[in-house]
Amino acid sequence: MHIHGLIEDSATLANLCTRLAQSPFITVDTEFMRENTYWPELCLIQVADANEAAAIDPMAPGIDLTPLLELLTDNEDVLKVFHAGGQDIEIVVNLTGKTPHPVFDTQIAAMALGQGEQVGYSNLVDAWLGVSIDKGARFTDWSRRPLDKRQIDYAIADVTHLSAIFPKMLERLRKTGRGNWLDEEMERTADPANYVTDPDDAWQRIRINSRKPDVLGRLKALARWREVEARGKNLPRGRIVKDETIADLAGNPPRSQSDLTRVRGLSASWGSNDIGARLMAALAAATPMCADELPARDDRKPSLGREGSLVADLLKLLLKIRARELDVAARLLARSDDLEALAAGQRQGLSILEGWRFEQFGRDALALVEGQLAFAVRNGKLKMTRTEEKA
Repeated sequence: MHIHGLIEDSATLANLCTRLAQSPFITVDTEFMRENTYWPELCLIQVADANEAAAIDPMAPGIDLTPLLELLTDNEDVLKVFHAGGQDIEIVVNLTGKTPHPVFDTQIAAMALGQGEQVGYSNLVDAWLGVSIDKGARFTDWSRRPLDKRQIDYAIADVTHLSAIFPKMLERLRKTGRGNWLDEEMERTADPANYVTDPDDAWQRIRINSRKPDVLGRLKALARWREVEARGKNLPRGRIVKDETIADLAGNPPRSQSDLTRVRGLSASWGSNDIGARLMAALAAATPMCADELPARDDRKPSLGREGSLVADLLKLLLKIRARELDVAARLLARSDDLEALAAGQRQGLSILEGWRFEQFGRDALALVEGQLAFAVRNGKLKMTRTEEKA
């Protein structure tokens, strides 16, 4: 494989993208900083195919990233391969408003191949290539220039290793017939809605014990206000106001701006400055949260009751057994909320009752709920056995 090193000019980048556009897949990674900003600060982009690899410096003066961004978002003929690519994809969405497509995430694929639910990149490389990664550059400040050769080599290795792993992984998926298991997960990964925070939904990130409509209405208003402030100043949310302070203000609203001087987590200046005034305006405009927006009690679906909870526990046990038998990550087969919904009597709109999930797990889960399946111990191992009783 030819390694180009660091690309810092538009012409070289455009030529690289022209060549990569002829490849069936490219591997992609980014380095960024977000400790001090709301928006991730893109510092480096690494790309590779089976023949060549390079790092691109998005901070280079005058560099035009358009050919690369168009390759990532508009070229449907080239598969974009990431590992745990959520934050990389978020950066592309911030730059273009679009997600890379089509995409393949090797962390998700590893779930279908029995390598765990969130296998790390270094473990993936070790398992597939027998290579130990040099982790010495992990904590590099990627925004500082110049980058030395060791840092650039470290960054590029992420995509060169991935370009060697991906064909092996794809072949394993074909042999096991599990490639189609991943289609839904990969499409979910490519959904732009996953990477754009609506200020009106920002309250859902904040932990609060109350379910009172007036308290939650204030929480929603304050979280929206903080989101707008953080974006406008390009500062992390917590640098504006911490979550616990937002929750405290929602539960115990100040009567006047001067009362902000006594709120833990706010400086005395908030009692008279402009940002304090905007906070108070957000509180004043808050309305009680409407009933259909209130979170479910205890963050769950409607109460299962004692018997339903026991059934859900049996379904979770079945899930463990089936995941072990298939050598697949349990979370790829089913999620807890689907199991609880099935135990509560729901039969429509559940992923475990559709497609490959129904064939591999859902059919037996339904049979268990309807009394056609039971647990048995054979040779010291827990197995499932069919009963004679019909639902």
